[in-house]
Amino acid sequence: MKTVKIFIAFFMVLSISIFSCSKDKSPAPPPAPLVSKSVSDLVADTILGIAPSGQPYGAGKYTFFSLENNAVVPSSDSATNKWDIAFRGTSIITNSGNSGPGNGGGFVFTGLFDDLKTIPADSTFKTDNAPSSYAITSGSNRGWYIYNAPVNLITPIPGRVLVIRTATGKFAKVEILNYYKGGVTPAASASDDEKLKKQRFFAFRFLFQPDGSKVF
Repeated sequence: MKTVKIFIAFFMVLSISIFSCSKDKSPAPPPAPLVSKSVSDLVADTILGIAPSGQPYGAGKYTFFSLENNAVVPSSDSATNKWDIAFRGTSIITNSGNSGPGNGGGFVFTGLFDDLKTIPADSTFKTDNAPSSYAITSGSNRGWYIYNAPVNLITPIPGRVLVIRTATGKFAKVEILNYYKGGVTPAASASDDEKLKKQRFFAFRFLFQPDGSKVF
């Protein structure tokens, strides 16, 4: 009888041990799906006046933004890795090259934001070499926007996605949604004064991949 009890006890301990090992080897839960974030009315050097050439001008200052932290970064930190992209008028810079000390860069991808699941393996990330060239190409119909001169309006080009390598070498995708305050483009019939007062307020959405991979 004593032998039977010892056998039963041994069997129970062995069963618990096997069960525990089995639990330890269970697969880790899948990571939570990434969720895009939206930013509205990001000030990008609002217009102070009109130059003799007829072109609007601002203070000439960039607004710095961290995609990793989803936050505006003070200009006092412009010489650090705390920011990833920055906005001034229609110009967008990355924390790379001579724009900043980071390991950033980027390029403009032609395609839909939601369809970009993986950054193509043959992609080339450019870096800033201001003022001659930028990772995110500037100019009407060259990068993310088109300028309609007859009605004096700037609108994002559908199907253009900014693919960004952040200051720390991770990746994000950005879609510019609007360039005007409140996320509403003025009517073509609106006065030039109204159009100028409301421009340089970015609305965009982005998806940041924190694990360092190129998969969204």
